[in-house]
Amino acid sequence: MHRPRTAVALVALAVALAAGCAPIETAATQPATTSAAASAPTDAASSGTTAGTAAPDATTPADACTAARAEPRPAAPASLPDGPRTGVVADDAIHPIADAPAPTLPVTVPSEGGEVTVTDTSRIIAVDLYGTLGEIVFSLGLGDQVVGRDASTGFAEAADLPVVTGSGHALQVEALLGLDPTVILADDTILTDATRTQLEDSGVPVVLFDSARTLDGVGPRIEAVATALGVPAAGTDLAERTAQEICVALAGVPEPADAPLVAFLYLRGGNVKLLFGPGSGADELLAAIGAQDAGTAIDLGREYAPVTSEALIAAAPDAYLVMTGGLESAGGIDAMLAIPGVGQTPAGEARRVIDMDDTDLLTFGPRTAGTISALAAALYGTDAA
Repeated sequence: MHRPRTAVALVALAVALAAGCAPIETAATQPATTSAAASAPTDAASSGTTAGTAAPDATTPADACTAARAEPRPAAPASLPDGPRTGVVADDAIHPIADAPAPTLPVTVPSEGGEVTVTDTSRIIAVDLYGTLGEIVFSLGLGDQVVGRDASTGFAEAADLPVVTGSGHALQVEALLGLDPTVILADDTILTDATRTQLEDSGVPVVLFDSARTLDGVGPRIEAVATALGVPAAGTDLAERTAQEICVALAGVPEPADAPLVAFLYLRGGNVKLLFGPGSGADELLAAIGAQDAGTAIDLGREYAPVTSEALIAAAPDAYLVMTGGLESAGGIDAMLAIPGVGQTPAGEARRVIDMDDTDLLTFGPRTAGTISALAAALYGTDAA
């Protein structure tokens, strides 16, 4: 069952698909002051490379984006396929934009209304709820300088690092500080007032970043992290590459005649804990693949909220989107559909449950293009780009 898009979903989709195939805006939102040696930025666009950056292949991401824009978007199937499907990112590896770029320090950057000066990036800890900051640091080519991670930084290149978050992604401050970091990168998705105070009182520079989950925010966040670590040229290059890859992914998303209504459910154990809605990132991601977010459609009014079985039945989503870990904690598809209300919807009756790895789904980092392609392929039953 398909429904007209809401105004919010329509605008988000139009912006993502119309502007997405041009380079996404990557102007840094966190300007910095650096030492005189760093005052003359590298013109990455004219040189094609930066220090420590491998020369581009003969076919660059910009070439691929241009080619993708020249082709019509594929048509979506007349109806969504029945049954569960898993979104799998075709290439889940980290591809650093540079080989251990040398930072220019000290650097002073904005952080939550104030300023923070970073003098040493030899021991980095980057933590947030979704693993975004860790993914950016590794993609900048600074992975060897990372000494700890959050549980959501789940890619293979970071697997051997100590984890500094515990149950419910709670930050373990003593464990973090015990790793002797020289700089901490974080955002408000993982910090409480108490943990923030503890970190700031430690004397270690703590740089806080915007946590918004949007496609337009991917590039600025990459550049802000790079600037804080003294490698702004690498950040510019990585943001541009990411924008072009997102362009290609968006161009390959099937174009449905009507936007399917998808409910992003947060499961833990045998219960639906939350329905995601506007501002959660689920709305942005679903709009990018031509779908309508159920939380937005029912005027949830916030990023996520508890949902009753009656409200879920009334929403009548065409498909469910869940994190793989949450689905496993619920006991699998049959157990999930046995939760009151979940099975009594078009999505439940057709067993249309799309799951995707927790560490890929809402990162909105350098690998976002792969997430878009994998999610679209799972929803429409097509091959990932």
